[in-house]
Amino acid sequence: MQIEIKNVLYSTDLSQNSHIAFGYAAHLAKLTGADIHLLHVIEKLSDDAVFALQTYIQDDKKRHEVMDERVEKARNRLDQRQDTFWAAQSDADRKVRSQIKSIKVCESYPAEEILKMAEEKNCNLIVMGSHERGMSHTFLGSVAKSVLRRALVPTLIVPLVDSN
Repeated sequence: MQIEIKNVLYSTDLSQNSHIAFGYAAHLAKLTGADIHLLHVIEKLSDDAVFALQTYIQDDKKRHEVMDERVEKARNRLDQRQDTFWAAQSDADRKVRSQIKSIKVCESYPAEEILKMAEEKNCNLIVMGSHERGMSHTFLGSVAKSVLRRALVPTLIVPLVDSN
């Protein structure tokens, strides 16, 4: 039986070792010719944090600018991580970067956004890293557990082993 992987969704939390999971996504895309879709979801602020923000920044325009800045900073970090990752690759492997077809950074509920984007982009595989060492259920992370329980496509959870 031939299993085709045409669209890979890579979801990152931008943690120190998240490049490990991206390496798997890139390698699988190289082997299969699949398109890669990158996603980073900034956790929505709690009601308490929103209330504090409204209390201390009463100007609506300024408050929205602060919120937009969170997304922009995350996008910049993602871009920097990508540049660093690809710079460390061989010339042949760098060509895989052209298979990245979309990059999305947004504020939402991570598991829901991952599942939504996987459906929207018709992804056949979701790749994401686990928290800490990923060796026990405790360290898997609530987002990864939620995605695993609800995903309609295969999901690869890569342990983010500390390289130190």
